[in-house]
Amino acid sequence: MSLSRRCFAQTLCGLHLSSQLRADDFAAFESMPWNAPASVARVYLAGRPHWPKPTLDIEQEVRDIEANLAGVAQKHAANVRFSGGEILHSDADVKPWLAKTGPIDGLLVIPLTQPTPALRLLLDEASVPSLFFSLPYATHSWSTIADLRKAGRKLDVVATSSYGDLDPYLRMFRTVQHMKTSKVLVGAATPKGREETAANYSKHYGTQFKFVSGNEFKDAFNATDQRLARAAAEEFTKNALRVVEPKPKEIEDGLRMYLAMKEMLQREQANALTIDCFGTLAANTLPGYPCIAWSKFNDAGLYGVCEGDLNSAMTQLLVTSYSGVPGFVSDPVFDVSRNEVIHAHCVSATKMKGPHGPASPYIVRDHLETHEGAVMQVLMPCDETITVARFTGPRRLLVSTAFVTGYGDSDRVSAARSAPASPTPKSGSRTSRPASTASSSTATTPAPSNAWAA
Repeated sequence: MSLSRRCFAQTLCGLHLSSQLRADDFAAFESMPWNAPASVARVYLAGRPHWPKPTLDIEQEVRDIEANLAGVAQKHAANVRFSGGEILHSDADVKPWLAKTGPIDGLLVIPLTQPTPALRLLLDEASVPSLFFSLPYATHSWSTIADLRKAGRKLDVVATSSYGDLDPYLRMFRTVQHMKTSKVLVGAATPKGREETAANYSKHYGTQFKFVSGNEFKDAFNATDQRLARAAAEEFTKNALRVVEPKPKEIEDGLRMYLAMKEMLQREQANALTIDCFGTLAANTLPGYPCIAWSKFNDAGLYGVCEGDLNSAMTQLLVTSYSGVPGFVSDPVFDVSRNEVIHAHCVSATKMKGPHGPASPYIVRDHLETHEGAVMQVLMPCDETITVARFTGPRRLLVSTAFVTGYGDSDRVSAARSAPASPTPKSGSRTSRPASTASSSTATTPAPSNAWAA
């Protein structure tokens, strides 16, 4: 099958996406720690006013700001839960206030006057990601933030009169909490090498990792109800545009593998799973291919990541939790004659606009490199901006953007059977994110700052 750009646009861009995977019941995951909003303490800093004026009514300033923050809190109820609201007048107020506040994920620091007391001590004692929200004519201390960041404080500044400018930062607080409370299961027969990578990410972000043997996947697979797997496979097949190569047994095993791994995630209170399926736990040694499961997990706001790739897993945790849309792992293929990069792989979510968005149609294919198993060729809309991102380690994230121009399909496409094409991004990497088709896709909003990645 090969589709030109024009054919792709006519076929998909205006298509009513009636073929959808029915959402599974993921209610058991809703109360997991990573779904909670971030706990953010707001705190005001005010000395004896010199600027903006000696007669400033500090208490009235607080009341006015609190009234506006009440609307912010309501708008971002899923992202943050505010506490605090007290005024610190000097360094002596910092430790008693923090003791009363208790554990928090972040600080919203609001200066009211110049001079601005207690800022450095507050940041050092709290040691959590902090946002310095500087309203006009409140302080000159915004000019000190760059040096504080260079000195290692986890701090950003937004100097604005608009409370709407807090929106991206409050999603960032939520992302900090999400990564800190997430847990990744890693299927690898010989985890050495990945263990160091996992330890480094845990140190910087708090994410937990647990390594899982091949026998644990087999035991979970054997414990599933085969009748449920068969019913799920029948529904999955019915909702596909068509099935090309896979046999019914291969599709059933893929759905049975999905049910097994879903139970493993729930039992371990984990939200991400990645398997070294071309290395120590080769896909053809597992009881079923995991590819369909990855798509269904990513559709539901969980994380299914290919090839035991911890850098890509952490990229998805970061970008999906911030943007609310899923990502996928891809192998980029460049065609400089067309100024294009093709993102090809054996798995993609169908709900690239997020778990509550529409699902793209899909075709069921086999895995091209092994001619076994069942994978999904997802036909996504074109004319979308995509973001491509990948961690190369805990402190470095590569990011680029591009525009989806069409959809390609080739028997040379390793493991994917199909792939979306887009203009060559400014920089590239391994885990994709945003809109395209056939094994890749979606669109995300870049974070305004990477200050918290340190």
